[in-house]
Amino acid sequence: MAEHTAPHPGTVPEPGPGAPAASPLAGMRVVDLSKILAGPYVTMSLADLGAEVIKVEHPEGGDPTRQWGPPFDGPDATYYLAANRNKRSVTLDLKSPAGQEAVHRLLAGADVLVENFRPGSSLARTFDYRQLSARYPRLVLLHISAFGETGPLRDEPGYDMVAQASAGLMSLTGEPGGPPLKAGYAMGDLGAALFGLVGVTSALVERERTGRGQYLTTSLYESQLALHINWATGYFATGEPPARLGSGHPSLVPYQAYPAADGHFVIAVGSDGLFRRLCAVLALPGLADDPRFATNRARVAHRAELNAELERVLAVEDVAHWCATLKAAGVPAAAIRSLDEVYDCPQTAALGMVQEAARPDMGPLRQVAFPVNFRGERPAVRTAPPALGEHSREVLAELGYGEAEIDRLTGG
Repeated sequence: MAEHTAPHPGTVPEPGPGAPAASPLAGMRVVDLSKILAGPYVTMSLADLGAEVIKVEHPEGGDPTRQWGPPFDGPDATYYLAANRNKRSVTLDLKSPAGQEAVHRLLAGADVLVENFRPGSSLARTFDYRQLSARYPRLVLLHISAFGETGPLRDEPGYDMVAQASAGLMSLTGEPGGPPLKAGYAMGDLGAALFGLVGVTSALVERERTGRGQYLTTSLYESQLALHINWATGYFATGEPPARLGSGHPSLVPYQAYPAADGHFVIAVGSDGLFRRLCAVLALPGLADDPRFATNRARVAHRAELNAELERVLAVEDVAHWCATLKAAGVPAAAIRSLDEVYDCPQTAALGMVQEAARPDMGPLRQVAFPVNFRGERPAVRTAPPALGEHSREVLAELGYGEAEIDRLTGG
């Protein structure tokens, strides 16, 4: 297997294609061997921040999420399109010696490798960090798994639904007495992705001091535990597993959705002073002085009684009335918007959170942009998610392959 030399540590490569020079991670190269959502979301975020990301997919079908539809927008499912912009796609058979050689050529010039190989699989052994670090000491490798590196479940496969169930989220989601529900978002995958992103960027900062990369791991399971926050500390303090509360809050009342005459809206009272304002607006001053409700501790203990009193009054006016009236009084309240309302909202437009990427032979693709501004500017959606193998010939040529070798690798 031919050896390829990585850039000298003092050399700063040119930014990836289309990346502004001011992008925080301009000049970084990321090799993405992951699939589904957690890993691809990490690498898309790195790409949004200016890194050059090369997504390596199997020639037969590529990332499974390309077929996770409907809906589709063009040949690929919108699920795939949601997590793969600003990348280039190369198709390689990672189980073949030729495919592995090509990946090593990529790694020779790479800063980060992201993968979610199942522990103990042939690919996990082939791209073992101990071997990789000997050849590429500056490489940062992020491995994302379902249940972590140790323990009785370490070898179990997992999807977001499995993580939400096994790590407790579904036990906390749903109405009291009703069935457990999964969260509307893929919180298992996305939680792992966000912690993985923090890990990668932290490791790159540390590498500036030490000159060496490192092996990072996170999992859907661990990330869900980290997101329990107050639910976990409450359980540790009492020994009592919390019950489902619907939209309610375990430690604040009133802090949930309430029915108005024409739909639901939320009220968020985080202090006794706000509660007194709420009572004044609702013409219920007696509630503020009632010992059952005068303090938040008492309101949590008498949640059902208080909600019955509030619902009786709130049901007589519509959502718009209550939201306007409560906001005018300084009481936090909001209508519950559907996605069409969210993306038609002036606040969404003002923030520039929706951008478009051009696609050849198809209309522009709308994308939700990266939610952090740098120097007052939001990272750009530069390129649409790539078609399967769209950049294979281009990238392989950059790696020094000749036309005949590229034909053999790509089957073309």
